Amino acid sequence: MRLHKEGNGVILVFFIILTILVSLFHYFIPFQDFGQIVLIILDSSALILWGMVIYFFRYPVFDVVKNDKHILSPADGTVVVVEKTMETEYFNEKRIQVSIFMSPLNTHMNRYPISGKLSYHKYHKGKFLVAWNPKSSTDNERNTLVFENDKTNLLVRQIAGAVARRIRWYGKDNEIVEQGEQLGFIKFGSRLDLLLPLDAKVNIQLDEVVYAGKTVIATID
Repeated sequence: MRLHKEGNGVILVFFIILTILVSLFHYFIPFQDFGQIVLIILDSSALILWGMVIYFFRYPVFDVVKNDKHILSPADGTVVVVEKTMETEYFNEKRIQVSIFMSPLNTHMNRYPISGKLSYHKYHKGKFLVAWNPKSSTDNERNTLVFENDKTNLLVRQIAGAVARRIRWYGKDNEIVEQGEQLGFIKFGSRLDLLLPLDAKVNIQLDEVVYAGKTVIATID
C-alpha cells in the first residue's frame, strides 16, 4: 500500500489547514478544566480527518492476474446498475451497462479492464448530480474511453458526482494499454460505467462489492 500521486497536493493543503486550526484552538482555548476536554476532542477530530484524507488516496499494490478472456473491474465500489441499454455516443447499439458507485471510502484509482488499444476518448463538461442518479451517466461531467482488442471492445465512462469535481485519465489516443494498469483517478464520491458487448457473460450482480484489477466483471469467448 502506498499513496497515489493525485493526493500529494490535497494532503499537503489539508495538513497546513489542520495545523493552523489546531494551533488556533490551543491559542484561544485554555488547557484546563473543561477546555482540556474540548482540546482533546478537537485534536482527535483533526487527527481523524487527516487520517481519512490519507486513507482516501491510498494506492493498493498487487500483481494483477491478466487474462484476455476476462473483463476486470476498473474501479472499487458497489454495483448499482446491471442492465441492457442503448449506447449512443460511440457504438450506437445496445450494450450491457454495468455501473459502479465509488463512495469516499473506496479507492478511487481506476484500472484498465482489458489490454488493447485506446481507440476513442472524449471529455464532456456537465452537471454534478449525485453519482447514483441514473441521469449522471449522460448529464454529469464525464470522460469517455473506448478500448478494443482482437477479442472484444468496450466503453468506460468516468463520471463526476456531487462532490467529485476532478477527473484524471492517463491514456493517450491510440495508445496500447495493459489490463490492470492505471487508467485514471476520480477525486471523491463518483461513478464509473462499463458498456459491454451483449455476448459478454456477466459474472457480477446488483449490490455486489467489486475491486479494481481483481473482480472479473464479465468473461468473453
